[in-house]
Amino acid sequence: MQTHLRAVVFDVGNVLLDWNPAYLYDKLIPDREERAWFLTHVLTPGWHAEQDRGRSCAAGVAALSERFPGSSALIAAFYERWLETISGPIEGTVEILTDLKRNGVAVHALTNFSAELWQTTCAAYPFLGDFDQAVVSGEVGFIKPDPRIFDVLCARTGLAPADMLFIDDREDNVEAARQLGFRTIRFTGPDALAGELSALGFPVRQPRPAAVPA
Repeated sequence: MQTHLRAVVFDVGNVLLDWNPAYLYDKLIPDREERAWFLTHVLTPGWHAEQDRGRSCAAGVAALSERFPGSSALIAAFYERWLETISGPIEGTVEILTDLKRNGVAVHALTNFSAELWQTTCAAYPFLGDFDQAVVSGEVGFIKPDPRIFDVLCARTGLAPADMLFIDDREDNVEAARQLGFRTIRFTGPDALAGELSALGFPVRQPRPAAVPA
């Protein structure tokens, strides 16, 4: 079976890289309740999204430190120690990316990511340089699920939405892509992804069968 789809588009965070701010702040804020309060009320997704949208990390840290001066060192640590928010690659998904690339399938990235941090992260994880096109929100000024970032992807690849399969772990991003005409997969893990890709006709290795207890 062969697919009519011409490219696979990957999200990065929590699809290819295991990312969670708690990986860093578990070290910096030992008290569980204090850490939860900081991650919920200070280091909010909305604040981080502004850096993903193009604001510099320094400007973001300065703005948030004005609001929470007692937490300024903890706020600054988020970007100073950015790579500690990533536990490592999600190996099964990286294998899928490698399989697709090896078999001549066009692979692209569409990611909400600070432009500054993208460069840092690519240096730490060289496989991120394997994409044919990487649309990074901090470079273009739009974040998913804004339809305009999908328009940038189509313009750069020369493909229509119906030509591409989009993979993301967030339902709002998946739904936005679906509404625009992309074929979509909500990422839940590499084994499930391999099975879904294979069912669509993409050349990927099948997930390893689970070990049977003795």
